Amino acid sequence: MKLIVVENYEELSKVAAQEYANVIKENPKAVLGLATGGSPIGMYKELIKMYENKELDFSNVTTVNLDEYVGLNPEHEQSYRHFMNENLFKHINVDITKTFVPNGLAEDLAAQCKEYDEKIKELGGIDVQLLGIGNNGHIAFNEPDTELSAGTHVISLTQNTIEANARFFDNIDDVPKTAITMGVGGIMKAKKIILIASGESKAEAIKGIFSGKITTENPASMLQMHRDAVVIVDKDAAKLLNY
Repeated sequence: MKLIVVENYEELSKVAAQEYANVIKENPKAVLGLATGGSPIGMYKELIKMYENKELDFSNVTTVNLDEYVGLNPEHEQSYRHFMNENLFKHINVDITKTFVPNGLAEDLAAQCKEYDEKIKELGGIDVQLLGIGNNGHIAFNEPDTELSAGTHVISLTQNTIEANARFFDNIDDVPKTAITMGVGGIMKAKKIILIASGESKAEAIKGIFSGKITTENPASMLQMHRDAVVIVDKDAAKLLNY
């Protein structure tokens, strides 16, 4: 596992974007695993700049997202489909029919989870997967627990995560209580993983990734087993590490 420590969020975003640019340039038909939340926004802005400067071409890539809230229409301003459209897809030349986000409105959620895993398999797997990390070490919506799911599944969000996401909604009661999320097993199948984290609030979780111990109480600690994982953090997020 490779650790890259940078000065601040701006630099983190540029370094992460360059990692993605390298994958796309090497394989214009790459399958890109994408994430939502506050952490990736700066990186997406950098990728958009690269596209506008004719440094990157997204016309042949395919994208798959980690997760989606259950019960939110794709047009809902807090749905992850909407987030991706607004923060990346509508600003680049990606084929929108080749961008995949779990369907949180599916009548049969279990079937949707199975179909999502099959779609990723059909695509040949994920070439590079972006991850943020929760204050409690969760990746995607895989929360700390006594056991973790391998495949895509429906999960009840912890109060910690609901409170963390409440800032995006008018009221904490509006935050969905369940979500569809790619499982830890699915994430670990990606050929390359890039995890980004910024700020002191992520320091404890980041420390757990480099503890030498793997525990379901810090789902991100599983990355220690991955053959090509890159952790990019700013100095605040790295404050508990010896590097």
